[in-house]
Parts: sequence; C-alpha cells; structure tokens
Amino acid sequence: MDLSPHLKAVLDSLPQRPGCYLMKDSAAKVIYVGKAVNLRSRVRSYFHSGADFSPRTTHLVRQIADLEWIVVASELEALILEMNLIKRYRPKYNVRLKDDKRYPYIKVHWADPFPKVTVTRQVENDGGRYFGPYTSVWAVHQTLDLLRKIFPYLTCDRVITGKDKRACLWHDLHLCNAPCIGAIGQSEYRQTIEDLCRFLQGDAESIVSRLKTEMARHSEELRFEQAAALRDQLDAISRVIEKQKVISPERLDADVIALARAENEACVQVFLVREGRLIGREYFVLDGTEEIAEGEVLSQFLTQFYDQATYVPAEVLLTSPIEESGVVELWLQSKRGGRKAEVRAPREGVRHQLVEMAAENARETLTSLRAQWAADRSKQVEALSELQQALTLPRPPARIECFDVSNTQGTAITASMVVFEHGAPRKSHYRRFVIRSVQGPDDFGSLQEALRRRFRRWAEINSGSLGIGRRPDPSFALLPDLLLIDGGKGQLHQALTVLEEFDLRQRLPAAALAKQQEELFLADRSDSIILPRTSQALFLVQRVRDEAHRFAISHHRQIRERRGLASRLDEIPGIGPARRRALLKAFADLEGIRRASLEELTRVPGINRNLAARLKQDL
Repeated sequence: MDLSPHLKAVLDSLPQRPGCYLMKDSAAKVIYVGKAVNLRSRVRSYFHSGADFSPRTTHLVRQIADLEWIVVASELEALILEMNLIKRYRPKYNVRLKDDKRYPYIKVHWADPFPKVTVTRQVENDGGRYFGPYTSVWAVHQTLDLLRKIFPYLTCDRVITGKDKRACLWHDLHLCNAPCIGAIGQSEYRQTIEDLCRFLQGDAESIVSRLKTEMARHSEELRFEQAAALRDQLDAISRVIEKQKVISPERLDADVIALARAENEACVQVFLVREGRLIGREYFVLDGTEEIAEGEVLSQFLTQFYDQATYVPAEVLLTSPIEESGVVELWLQSKRGGRKAEVRAPREGVRHQLVEMAAENARETLTSLRAQWAADRSKQVEALSELQQALTLPRPPARIECFDVSNTQGTAITASMVVFEHGAPRKSHYRRFVIRSVQGPDDFGSLQEALRRRFRRWAEINSGSLGIGRRPDPSFALLPDLLLIDGGKGQLHQALTVLEEFDLRQRLPAAALAKQQEELFLADRSDSIILPRTSQALFLVQRVRDEAHRFAISHHRQIRERRGLASRLDEIPGIGPARRRALLKAFADLEGIRRASLEELTRVPGINRNLAARLKQDL
C-alpha cells in the first residue's frame, strides 16, 4: 500500500522492544491502541503488501495517518499501559465496555470513626472500602436496603459522641443501632460494619460462626435480650444465604465469565462465586467486537473489568482460552497482593459446567437485550418520522441540538447544549457555556451568546480558520437537523436572529418547546403546534428538552456551590485566595474538606496544623 513519507519514517524508527502503539486518523484522533512484545515487527505487519486481513482491519489500516509508540520494560507493563490508554481514548477499533459512564459501587467509609455506607461512582484512595462494580444502581440500593436490616448502619450526618438525648426514627425501625445515644459502642459498631463488608465479599460462614459464639456467651451470662437480637440477626443472614444458590461442592472462589455474540452485538455475563455459592451476577455490553476472535474479546474485557473491580478471586473461568493468560495472571496476582490468580477455560468437571451455565445465561441476556433495543429503535424511528411530519421537515431530524439557560437572579449564568442522534443522547457531544457578556437576569441575551459561540465554532471549523494548534471540536463540526430551544416565541426569536447572522435561517430548522402547554413554536408560523399526548414525537422532544434543562442546572449548581464554598472559606481567618484555591484543588468541594482528616489537610500547601484544626471546627 502507498504510505506517506511521514508514516514511512515512523515505521522505520520503530524499536524492537515491548510497548504500546497508538494509531491515529487524519484528524489526529486515536482510533486503535495495541501492545506488542516487539513493536517493530508487530506494527509493520499491518502494512505488509498482500497481507490477508479481515475487512475490519483493512478499514482500520486505510484510516491510519499517524502512529505514536511508547516503549515499556515488560509485557506486563505493556498490558497495563494498553488498558489505561484504551480507557483514556476509547478508540473506535478496540473492544470496550459499551457504557462510558462510571459504574456504581458500594462504599464503606472505613476511615471514619463510625463508618457510613453509601453508593458512589468514584473509587478513590481515601481509606474507604469499595465493592463492585455493579451494572444497576437500582440493584445496589436494593442490596443495601436488605443489608441494613441485617447490619444496621448510620445514614445521618450527626457527629457521634454517644451522648445525644434521643435517637432518630431509624433506631425505632431497627435500621440503626444508635451509637449517637451510646446504645452501641464504637468497637461494636465497627464490628457490625466489618461483618457487612465480609458479607459483601461472600464470607458469611465466619460471620455466622462468630455470632453463634457470641449468642451462646450472652445466654450463659443470662443476657437474653442481647442473645435474642443475635438470634434474629442469624435468622436474617440464613434467609439470605438460602437464596444464594450452591453451585459447587467445593468452596470455590471464582468469577465465571462467558461471552455471547449475535451479529455485531456482544454481551458478557459474570457469575460471582464465593465459598461455592453464587452471590451475584452482572452483565456488560461490549462495543467494537466485530470480526475479533472470542479469546481476544475476553482478554480485552478482563483487563477493563478487573481494572474497575474491587475484588479479584483466586480463579477466573472463561468460555475460551486467551493467548496472554500468563501476563494477565501476573497482573491479577499483583492486584491480589501477590496471591495466586489463575485464568483458564475448563473443559470438564464442575468448573466446565459453571462456564456452560454462564454461557447460557449470557445468550439469554443478549437475546432479551436485542429485543429491547429493537423495540427502542422502532420507537425512535417512529418518533423521528412523526416529528418530521409535524414540523414539515425535509427529512427525519437525525441530529437534534437543544439549548437551555439557567441562572439565579442573574448570577452564575450558564447555558447547555445537548445532542440527540437518531433519538438517543450523544453525551460526548454535550457542551456547556459560562455566559460572560450578560449582566443580570437576561435569558434572551444569554441564549444569544451561547448560540453565537456555538455557530461561530462551526463557521471556524468549516472555513479552515481555526488557527494553528487548535483541533476541531466534533460537537461543533456538524449542523443539527433540528435546533430546539427550551422556551416560547421570545426564545425562538432570539435563536432565529443568531441563525440570520450566520446565514443559516433558511438552512437550519428551528423550534421552541414551551413547557406549560408543551407547545412547539416554529419560524414563520403564527399558531403553535401541539403534538398528540401519546405520540412518540412528543416523548422525544420532552426528553431532549428535559435533558438540556438537567444538564444546565447541574452545571449551574456546581458553579453556585463552588462560589458558596469560596465565600464560606473566606470567612475563616487565615484562609486567603491562595489557600482557598489550594483547598479546592485538593478536595473539590465543602464535603471533601469536611471529610478530610487533619493529616490530609496539613498536606495542602499553606495549611499548618492549627489552621487545619480551625477548618475542621468552623466547617
């Protein structure tokens, strides 16, 4: 194949050492990340004339305009680097988890004297204990609702002294054991939370053994009320354990991972087996799996899944073997603190039966998901067709952009742009605008500024006047098929004024959706359009409008909170602008500073121990 002089020079300079390579297209976007024991031979193999590639690889190679490579010391380092690069760039031609949102985790705030239990999407090195990832936040809350009945934990923000006069309602409902009034001491409370953590890890046996011993001791000491409480706790644990299916006579500690594929879609089912019991299962949908061997798909999934997982079992059982099992095992072993980790595809015995069961579940899950996706696509097609007819558009609005403005009495004004493509949100194209030119509560002026900045970027990209070193933003490179404004005739008029400035008035359809009657206002039409209450088109424009409102409000709230935090910090003697900025950089918000220990606060530049103590006291 014909190569550019630049690409030939890069290929000639490749070292014969292990490392990772990044393939880029003409827009300098990373489209594939790979690893190799020998970078020179691996990367150059893509460009051998007469090589028999799959259509997918052929298409990839045709798009390569530039290459970048990074040398590392070993295969293990290459594996870790590749994983981090895929997570960072999410390249089109790599296997990757479909949802780029963060998955939910259960967090136990173990560093606190009286740890609380919460749900989070961010795993931090803060002394907390994390369990997950889970694919459903609803299922996480259901799990916590159940666990709280067995292991009552704090949910309030009280400072626990043990001297409060009265406990809250949760104590009366037996959902909190009230350390606030001294009903339970710190060591006993932390033991309860330790049991909760063990239970989440699947270790119910040690908890049951300890509770039985304590119950017997309380009975011997004639403390029958305490013994009865432990009996009830043991009964609750037993009911949960009975629902956990015993699937192995051995005390197996393993994750069973199976892949199901249909056409261009793929789903991975993960069975979590602890002490021979199935304690949970999750499924993950994958992108970028077309024409890739099953072993390679599983290998890519393993690195991404266990990078996020908070627990690595002794065994990982797969439907197909992977080529790099040795280096993957080394990496998993490092995550297990040096303990052995085995990755294999069993062909007989109990472990093979578990893999087959997981595979069957993966197939059923994918079938169900595909039916759901087909129904959703059908509704989206119907909605876009209805919207085209109602608004007399030349074609179905495949790309819809919606703008909304948010402010509080003219302060912290912000505008949002959300993008829906083919009826689904394209979150990577969402953009926010902090309004700079408007003083006071002027929604019209704020909307105009946001729209001008949006279409100015489009004009710069399409005229080639971006300037040296500035990369085109893909969210601004395209024009929408429909511009939707949250508001009525007034907001629509402002949008049309801006479109006129960029000579887009006749080219770009625009509409405004007024919330009170859910009326759609169009240019050059005096009366409004009211879509049928049960129409898919109405559901779609409402969803787009509500998403724009949510996105604007969330940004506006962040700005207000940061400003409120700044003013709160300014009230504390010794905290000036430099120290305030340092605190915000280190802890992000007020809650982060509140949670920080004295030692963590004193690590912030300019914060000594006395000032840290004052911060803790005042906040």
